[in-house]
Amino acid sequence: MTVDSADSTAAAQEAQPPRKRAAAKKSAKKSTGTTAAKGRPELVQLMTPEGKRVKNAAYDKYVTDITDDALRDLYRDMVMARRFDAEAVTLQRQGELGLWPSLLGQEAAQVGSGRATRDDDYVFPTYREHGVAWCRGVDPTKLLGMFRGVNNGGWDPNSNNFQLYTIVIGSQVLHATGYAMGVAKDGADSAVVAYFGDGASSQGDVAEAFTFSAVYNAPVVFFCQNNQWAISEPTEKQTRVPLYQRAQGYGFPGVRVDGNDVLAVLAVTRWALERARDGEGPTLVEAFTYRMGAHTTSDDPTKYRADEERASWEAKDPILRLRTYLESQTDTDEGFFAELEAEAEALGKRVRDAVRAMPDPDHMAIFENVYADGHALVDEERAQFAAYQASFAEEGA
Repeated sequence: MTVDSADSTAAAQEAQPPRKRAAAKKSAKKSTGTTAAKGRPELVQLMTPEGKRVKNAAYDKYVTDITDDALRDLYRDMVMARRFDAEAVTLQRQGELGLWPSLLGQEAAQVGSGRATRDDDYVFPTYREHGVAWCRGVDPTKLLGMFRGVNNGGWDPNSNNFQLYTIVIGSQVLHATGYAMGVAKDGADSAVVAYFGDGASSQGDVAEAFTFSAVYNAPVVFFCQNNQWAISEPTEKQTRVPLYQRAQGYGFPGVRVDGNDVLAVLAVTRWALERARDGEGPTLVEAFTYRMGAHTTSDDPTKYRADEERASWEAKDPILRLRTYLESQTDTDEGFFAELEAEAEALGKRVRDAVRAMPDPDHMAIFENVYADGHALVDEERAQFAAYQASFAEEGA
């Protein structure tokens, strides 16, 4: 049997002790640059940050129906989602909301994937999918009640096939898998989408969901928005491989898409949903994007990441990217952008008025529904908190 030089070199390396073998591989990568050449993750992109359309033989066919009007609709979705989000941040700063998780920078990932779904598909969000909610037809004002503390969700999940926001990290991914298994047993041709972040990918619930979905060939798309930071923890401290490659270990495909390219996200998500509906099982989509704001309004990202990093991602802004394309490659005029700006401001006012019309949170409601029956410790804590609240009234008097 003939062995070529590459095979003999590899065999010699494998015969070395593990520590020496690892050092040799590290040295080879440093000298030959093979990490950049062979190890760079594949990234599906249909539109560059400069607004240039690029061809992709595998995914172009999934967006052949996207006309200039459809692109303008996608642009409108992203602008409206960003305006709503900005208003919610301001309302939290004014004390109208207790907390708010901003989607700033992730509009393309959410709108592209949200618009890929059909009405009969079912979506399981985290707590940041405001753009997906917009695409599913959920009234934006209903997203705010939970963050004001006046309800536990605010909308009927079955009205738009959009589940309530999930605060517990990663749990909704397992819920989505169970629902998808039920869809398959019912014989329906709809699909399920489970949203989660790069931080949640380290949760056991996500690993269990991957296992069950693969074994039972569940029609579910796992949509991971990798915004680079799980609060203050960077992605490279959570995984040794790109997130989308984790799917290989479970036996289903994974793909990384430019999460700031709304057209590419739309195409990839359509492909993944088509696989699910055709009985081909789950897919992991990693939308490679960036969280330009804080994790939530209680976070200060300046303490753990550099301004230069954000600046580099601002150059890849998903809204600016599509606007550049619309202005240079279509007949979109300034009148369109002016009308959209006015529409966005009207949305901001509607959201502002709706929140200020909401009742103040019931401070004592936190003690309700903790146990089915009474509990001595909860009763004691309720009494202590009531006395604490009453002390403010006494001081005022």
